[in-house]
Amino acid sequence: MTGYFAALLALTILLYVLLDGFDLGVGMFFGLTRDPGERRLMLALISPVWDGNETWLVLAATLLWGAFPYVYSLVMPAFYLLLVLMLGALILRGVAFEFRHNARGSRAFWDSAFSVGTGYRCRRAS
Repeated sequence: MTGYFAALLALTILLYVLLDGFDLGVGMFFGLTRDPGERRLMLALISPVWDGNETWLVLAATLLWGAFPYVYSLVMPAFYLLLVLMLGALILRGVAFEFRHNARGSRAFWDSAFSVGTGYRCRRAS
């Protein structure tokens, strides 16, 4: 049974890395471009799937907690600060993604927040 849960955990981590890697890559290129049309296209590309990709991360954490509680109890304190920073960046990216659509005067701020949430700095749009 342990092998089954280990394989399932590996699969969920692989799916998160592959699927959310696309979103993170778009976020990094989002910070490099200054053209508003290209930025709209980039967000339109990830719009249908970006929110669901974090589900794999939640599933992986749940599997680790449920199937391997001893490993979970060792990993969480060791990487607590990094995990909090990663979750904060994921939240910032999600909030910026949603708020950018309705923003008028603060769109540059939300563009920067979206890029920072993906782990990349944003160039100021001219």
